[in-house]
Amino acid sequence: MSVKTPVKLSATFRVLLSILLPLAGALLFSFIVSGSANFGGKDPSQTALQLGGAGIVSWLLGWRWYGLKGLGLRFGRPFLASIGFSVLVWVAFFIARLATVEPGPGADDPSRLSFIYLLLFEAFCVQLWSYGLFFRSVAEWLGPLTAAIASGVFFGAIAILTLQEAYVVMPSSAFYFIVWGIVYGIIRLRTGSFLGTVVVQAMQSWSAWQLFPAGQVDPRQLRNLYLVASALYAIIIWRLWPKEEDDYRV
Repeated sequence: MSVKTPVKLSATFRVLLSILLPLAGALLFSFIVSGSANFGGKDPSQTALQLGGAGIVSWLLGWRWYGLKGLGLRFGRPFLASIGFSVLVWVAFFIARLATVEPGPGADDPSRLSFIYLLLFEAFCVQLWSYGLFFRSVAEWLGPLTAAIASGVFFGAIAILTLQEAYVVMPSSAFYFIVWGIVYGIIRLRTGSFLGTVVVQAMQSWSAWQLFPAGQVDPRQLRNLYLVASALYAIIIWRLWPKEEDDYRV
């Protein structure tokens, strides 16, 4: 017992650092460049600075602790499998989006952002922090399945604060982003890569809110969207839930 205790404490400390150091990097980078240090908000330029800072710190810490493959930066079959599962999430969201939100002019839609912004900042930086550094540190401490759930909740919290499509913060939206995060956490666990979910998340956000813009979305329609999408995501989680440890790809 005396031999294992320091290892567990070290793993616990890494989990704390995986949250606090990227957050500190986000605030510091944002403050140096723009003079503001409030994390979150809906200003794309400010959010890009914050997520960029968090992504850089996550990359450096994860590369030092686990290596790039250990972070989930894997191509080949893991990447393709990650894309394949993520497309199921994309299709489910599209079904919910078309069934619950009426199309409208997108000129006033705040989510009409460039695809590069969605890919690099809202997808890659957020997922590098959530499913790279944080997932790996929790897996080392409490195990892979716990890491998938915890990183999903963590992704949901970041998404509510930073993603431009988080129009209205309400119980249904908070629940939706957390369930969405858990789906991606299970995909990360089953495939060993989050790169596929990065690509599909950016495509999902771009296509759902820019290819079919909604203008100023009615909060009641958003509530229905969040509830329907969450139910569909829950089905995907159930189908992808690992049955045995051989399904884990940490």
